Amino acid sequence: MKRIVTLVVQNRSGVLNRVTGLMHKRQFNIESISVGRTEQDGISKMTFVVDVEDHRKLEQLTKQLHKQIDVLKVTDLSEKAIVARELAMIKIVSNASVRSEVQSIIEPFRADVIDISRDSLSVQVTGKPEKIEALIDLLRPYGIKDIARTGLTAFSRGQQPQASELTQFSLLK
Repeated sequence: MKRIVTLVVQNRSGVLNRVTGLMHKRQFNIESISVGRTEQDGISKMTFVVDVEDHRKLEQLTKQLHKQIDVLKVTDLSEKAIVARELAMIKIVSNASVRSEVQSIIEPFRADVIDISRDSLSVQVTGKPEKIEALIDLLRPYGIKDIARTGLTAFSRGQQPQASELTQFSLLK
């Protein structure tokens, strides 16, 4: 079962390595990782999609992550109402004769053409992973040259951590 886990962490060297090392030791398969700075200086947010067969194993991982010195907050978003998105850039084989056909395929997905060359066309699309997979499947017959995906990023609907919550966590460490 896929689970979405977010971590609010100190933005320091080696934090990602320690967190992924812990997941490796616990034999979690990481499906995707997304990391970026937050609105607060020195704080980053990591979003992991992990494959977990046992709820107790995830609970154990959560407890271990809380013990990490640079981890301020751990949240399992899997059972919550969330907003989640991924970005993909897809480069396909395309000449002038098929570009309008490709344009009509990507339009319902609200994808944008970001680069055109003599023999290729690159598009970007954001959305749920299922949406991105559907577009890739439709573009596959044209010949996919390259795909770059960001991995899922997510947060709870209607609830975002307040700066005071982040300060509380840093005081507890």
